[in-house]
Amino acid sequence: MLEDRDTQNNTARFIFLSPASRAFYPHWEDAADATAARLRTAAGRNPRDRQLTDLIGELVTRSNAFNRRWSAHDIRLHHTGTKHIHHPDVGDLEFIYEGVDLPDHPGWMMYAYTSAPGSPTEERIKLLGSLATTDVRTPS
Repeated sequence: MLEDRDTQNNTARFIFLSPASRAFYPHWEDAADATAARLRTAAGRNPRDRQLTDLIGELVTRSNAFNRRWSAHDIRLHHTGTKHIHHPDVGDLEFIYEGVDLPDHPGWMMYAYTSAPGSPTEERIKLLGSLATTDVRTPS
C-alpha cells in the first residue's frame, strides 16, 4: 500500500480517501465493494469497537463512494479469492489468497497470498526481489 498522510496506513482509508488507490487497485470497484462489506461485517461483530466506529464515521462523512456502499448493507467474509494490484515498479500483479481463522482471536484472520507458478506475477515478484537487493546505497 502506498503511503499517504490521510490514510494513516489503513487500507480502508487508502481505498476511499486516496486518489492513488485507483491506480494501485486495477479493479478498484471490486476492492471498494469488498472493503465496505468487510467493515460492515466487522461492525456487526464488534458494535462497541470505538476505533472501528470512528473509522466508519470518518469514511461515511469523507467519501461518497464509501457512503453509497455502506448504505447498501452488504456483508462479506473473505476466506479465499483473488487480489489484483498495480505495483508502480513492476506493473500488474495477481495474487490468490487464502484466509485462516485464528481461534485464539475471534474475528481475526491470517491471510496467505501466493502467485501461480510460472505466472507473470511470479516473475514480477522475483524482479522486485532483485531490485531490492541491487538498490543498496553506500555512503559517499
